[in-house]
Amino acid sequence: MKLAPLLALAFVAPGSALVRFHCSQLVVERLDPLVNPGMIPSAHVHQIVGGNAFNATMDPKADLPVESTCTSCQFEDDFSNYWTAVLYFKARNGTYMRVPQLGNNQFEKANGGLTIYYMQDPIYESKQISKVKAFQPGFRMFTGSVTARTLPDALPFRQLTYVCMDTWTQRSPETIAFPTRKCKSGIMVSIRFPTCWDGKNLDSPDHMAHMSYPETGTFESGGPCPATHPVRTAQVMYEVIWDTTVFKDEHWPEDGTSPFVWSFGDGTGYANHGDYLFGWKGDSLQRILDADCHFMTNCSKETGLKLQSIDAMNRCTQKPKIEEDVDGWLDALPGGYHAEYGHA
Repeated sequence: MKLAPLLALAFVAPGSALVRFHCSQLVVERLDPLVNPGMIPSAHVHQIVGGNAFNATMDPKADLPVESTCTSCQFEDDFSNYWTAVLYFKARNGTYMRVPQLGNNQFEKANGGLTIYYMQDPIYESKQISKVKAFQPGFRMFTGSVTARTLPDALPFRQLTYVCMDTWTQRSPETIAFPTRKCKSGIMVSIRFPTCWDGKNLDSPDHMAHMSYPETGTFESGGPCPATHPVRTAQVMYEVIWDTTVFKDEHWPEDGTSPFVWSFGDGTGYANHGDYLFGWKGDSLQRILDADCHFMTNCSKETGLKLQSIDAMNRCTQKPKIEEDVDGWLDALPGGYHAEYGHA
């Protein structure tokens, strides 16, 4: 299923009110303090970026800017953690290999990771028209469904998409299932979080109920928040570039099906999802959201918040706490998973 483009290419609209920056890869391992708190190892492999205080439990009362000694994100005050599942390639002989990542457009020197957006308004607005509330210490959220294997399962999370890129700057068309053809410049995954908060809870048992997408329409169409979730927040969005070009023709399935599978076994792409844990220092995020600025350099100048170099971001890494193979050709995905397929 293809979708009309939900988001124009951000870096061609410099008048828009948003901040866009990159975070290099902190660690790749089986830890998930939201879904599997305290479990070492967690169920499946994730790629994590942000502050190096990341651990298996992530106590909501922890002061992440104090407990972290570095961050892999460009803003020096951002010790949040952002993470996604890891993409694997399933070869025609049934073995799996982790798909390498690339730094996003303008961040090619970064060590993989994610590009992060905080958007006050849809990208087509020429200036900031909305005031939104920053998240608070202890806030976390999740979006998507790890059990989705069919189109109906995925529809509630239709803002989680894929672009099969033929050029480096291509951002459409978007699909909610894995591309099946070879993508000349890789696959871009976009994860858009809900933008309406209940105004009370920093978390909920499923890490979703305290947040909501607009009651009607989408963030991009200016849809209103429901009465149950009246507080409008910025839209947090991740972009991840997976380098699918490294796999040779003899590895690809002969029947034209998608060879890609998430680290927990989803071979459809419908179970795309993301995790977010707030960790900005003081009021730094609110200062950015209150500034009518765009991208990282302009927002840095407008707010006085410092940026670090990509080399410094790349140096902020964490040694995996679990010793296991997540790279190379594997007979099964880490955790013992195998590819599962649903129906359109």
